[in-house]
Amino acid sequence: MTYQPVVPISGYAGWRFLNRTLDMQKQAFEESSTIVRKSDYFRENITKIKSAEELVGNRRLLEVALGAFGLDDDINNKFYIEKVLSEGTINDDSLANKLSDKRYAAFSEAFGFGNMGGSGRVRFDGFADEILEKYDDRQFELAVGEQDNSMRLALNMPSALDEVLSNSSTIDGQWFSLMGNTPIRTMFETALGFSSSFGSLDIDLQLSNFKERSESVFGTSDLSEFQDSEMQEKLTRLFLVQSEINAIGNLGSNSIALTLLQSAPRYY
Repeated sequence: MTYQPVVPISGYAGWRFLNRTLDMQKQAFEESSTIVRKSDYFRENITKIKSAEELVGNRRLLEVALGAFGLDDDINNKFYIEKVLSEGTINDDSLANKLSDKRYAAFSEAFGFGNMGGSGRVRFDGFADEILEKYDDRQFELAVGEQDNSMRLALNMPSALDEVLSNSSTIDGQWFSLMGNTPIRTMFETALGFSSSFGSLDIDLQLSNFKERSESVFGTSDLSEFQDSEMQEKLTRLFLVQSEINAIGNLGSNSIALTLLQSAPRYY
């Protein structure tokens, strides 16, 4: 069995409860039989892998490899994943670099098949522990997300922000990277009050609006400043509060629609 995280209440109050119990809950999750079994298999067998093709051909190893980067849903896209891994990230025209979702580039770079050739990084000292730490974090976030998806996004934010900042040294480049990272983009979009149609705007206009709204709400458009714990807490609080407001608004709209349907005359 896998430990199911406890999130007794939604919103910011639920977030504070989760934070108070986080270490205890994560330990219980990582010690559950399902996670231990998968981790043990990965640690014992990953060093036997000699190519991207072999990794993709071993479903149990691939499940952990993809899960470490939040790419669990791609478990059956074997040709696609093998291409991401084998082409690496050195060449600008590689598949991982062309994808707007930068998790694929991080995944490809971590295993190193395309960048280093041969067996990549899988036989490096500490490689298995590196991947398993990411796997435990992402899977715990997914388990939390089954209770409350907003909490999952909030838990993922620090690691997602690190990825965004590592992809570029310029402010604009970091924002473009953020726009290609769906989980943290969702947090910023929601916290800053953008509508669901915001993503359909021209990309340069999105950049301008993101920076202007961030400057207005947070006092900065420099994403590197969100490495500060107080800034992260403010972002999380605004995101969760706005998520609650949006949920209540949607519930209200649905209630109104239901009332209208129930009161409409019936012709039969």
